[in-house]
Amino acid sequence: MYELLIIYSTFAFLNKIKPTIMRKLLFAAIVTIFSTASICAQGQGDFELGIGVGASSSSATQSSAYDGGTADSLSGPNVSISGEYYYSESWGIKMKLISDTKGWTGGHYYDIPNVDYELKYITIPVMANWHFGSTKDWYLNFGVYMGFLTDATATNNDVELNVKKDFETSDFGFAYGIGYKFKVNEDMKFYLEYEAQSGSAEIFKDDSNGTTTNIRASFNAGLIFNI
Repeated sequence: MYELLIIYSTFAFLNKIKPTIMRKLLFAAIVTIFSTASICAQGQGDFELGIGVGASSSSATQSSAYDGGTADSLSGPNVSISGEYYYSESWGIKMKLISDTKGWTGGHYYDIPNVDYELKYITIPVMANWHFGSTKDWYLNFGVYMGFLTDATATNNDVELNVKKDFETSDFGFAYGIGYKFKVNEDMKFYLEYEAQSGSAEIFKDDSNGTTTNIRASFNAGLIFNI
């Protein structure tokens, strides 16, 4: 029953992605996760699958900007699917597939001021996950992420312009977070977590004002199922 819920959520998640080839590749990646769960798990609970939603706050930093420093933040939703393989009681390897909203407000588009940028990514973090506390319900994770740009818009005074051509098609950086799992029953837990990403790659194709990188933080909630 839980597997069916995850599969249904997976199809809803993939349906949000416009390019057909990208949908097929991501579906293949998710099938691989399920296959790995069947092969690697030697007992119930050795592999976990999760689904989640969250609210993100993102911005961008620039080494030499119009005003310097960090741009004003943009809020947006995120939806995720996750898988974690436990190789000990306290440690696991966790991977996520996230439909991410990033960007910032009050920026510039060439000579136009007060432009809001909204960037849509499919983000894949791969992290070591440390479970701690007396019941191992706390967890702290850290690792790297790779993001693939699916859409980019610039908005000024309700005028929206597609600017995907101005951005690099991929992004990468560091990922980390902390959370807590609440037991619902033997096969399911509810989780709350804080998650962050700190980009280390230039996101513009032509950035004459310095190096611009993504930063993003989110508060998430979801369900985890033992496989």
